[in-house]
Amino acid sequence: MTKLLFIKASPRGSQSKSSALASAYLARLQETDSRIEIDVLDLSSEPLPDFDGDKVAAKMNVITGQNHDGSQRTAWDEITTMASRFAAADIYLIAAPMWNGSIPYKLKQYIDLIHQPGLLWGLDPETGYFGLLEGKRAVLALTSGAYGPDMPSPAFGVDHQSAYLKFWLNQAGVEDIAELRFQPTLLTADPEAGFQAAIAEAEKLAS
Repeated sequence: MTKLLFIKASPRGSQSKSSALASAYLARLQETDSRIEIDVLDLSSEPLPDFDGDKVAAKMNVITGQNHDGSQRTAWDEITTMASRFAAADIYLIAAPMWNGSIPYKLKQYIDLIHQPGLLWGLDPETGYFGLLEGKRAVLALTSGAYGPDMPSPAFGVDHQSAYLKFWLNQAGVEDIAELRFQPTLLTADPEAGFQAAIAEAEKLAS
């Protein structure tokens, strides 16, 4: 059975265009394969722990081959549980609006928690980073108010949204990445027509 992890980064609930775009993709995907197992991770309601001193120390212990003390072991177990949920998926559907040229802070916090040595990546002193996830694919549902791929940059924004998410996924070993974009959502003559066009592209990708 194929497992899909649907990560919602927007706190806007039913008003979120990125979540709506991703949901359109998912609905069509379920029509083509009803056996897909869906795991929804709504970061606006998911309690995320701080990446605190114990977690940083535990990470460094893994990198340097040292043992954890009690609090560090507890911290690393918490991280491992979160990362294991992520790694268990075959498909990642990530709905993310652009905030200040990048991604919402809750999504960045989630990435900082799960993107750990020995869990999602390794490091070879000779050749650099390598991903530990194999055979995965991702779909990014991206929105932004003023920025668009065809808009003058940096006057209307700079894309550290798509670029960062693809960098992170690539480093974890995910190379099959598709994008769905509704950009810009505001500075367009007919926002609703643009949104419907994006929905059509989402359904086409899922078919």
